[in-house]
Order: sequence, then C-alpha cells, then structure tokens
Amino acid sequence: MRESRRGPLKSAVPSNVVSPVRRCSRTACGRPAVATLTYVYADSTAVLGPLATYAEPHCYDLCAEHSERLTAPRGWEVVRLLDSSAPARPSGDDLEALANAVREAARPQERAAGAGGGSGGGARTADPMEVARRGHLRVLRSPEN
Repeated sequence: MRESRRGPLKSAVPSNVVSPVRRCSRTACGRPAVATLTYVYADSTAVLGPLATYAEPHCYDLCAEHSERLTAPRGWEVVRLLDSSAPARPSGDDLEALANAVREAARPQERAAGAGGGSGGGARTADPMEVARRGHLRVLRSPEN
C-alpha cells in the first residue's frame, strides 16, 4: 500500500548522486574532461581545444590522458589549440631569444672599449663594476681587473 502511494520522484535516483563534472567521452573512461575534440569533416581536420563551456552534441570531451594520446585518421590533420589559462612552456625559439639577448647585452662592453673609454656608458651607471647596461641586463667588470 505504501509503495502505490509513492510518486515517481521519490523512487528516482537522487540528483546529488549525478556528478556535475563532465567526464571523458571515451568508453569505460570516467576521468574528468579537460579538452573538447571537434571534427571538421570538410577540411579533414580534428580540432582539440580547451574544454568547451557547455557540452555540444557533435563534440567529444576528453580527459588529459586521452587528449595527449589523440591521433587522427590517415590523411587528417590534428590542430591543438593552446589553453590560455595554462602556463606556456618555453619553446626552442624562446630559449634562442634569451641567448641572443644575453649576447647583445655583452656587446656594448666591446663598443665602449673601442670608443675610447665609453664616457656615455660610464656617466649613466653609478656602480663602478658596471660596464654596460641593456634593459634590465648589466655587464659587470671582472673583480680581478
């Protein structure tokens, strides 16, 4: 008698059991999604980008592991869009630019010595050990000299 009086809402699964976190679309993977995969069939391209703000019917949410291991069908291109909230990793170009900046900072020392003492560079600096300056980088004289 009690069971016949219950409404359908009381016998349903409580809503607090369903997780609000979006899960990976891969079969048998229950990890949280971090990226969204979209196929552009006209261009034979798979676009993997940051997790979309809401679930789209023709997009696939992927966890970190599946998004890193993603491969496209033969003849297709994978385009990986950077997540702007993630810290950018330094590339080879960044390291080369840093090395070039250090080399450039060392060059004024050679020019100052060739110009007869570098009166322009010495007037700007207050530290007697400082030979030249370029931006925030300084060239210092060796303590033995």
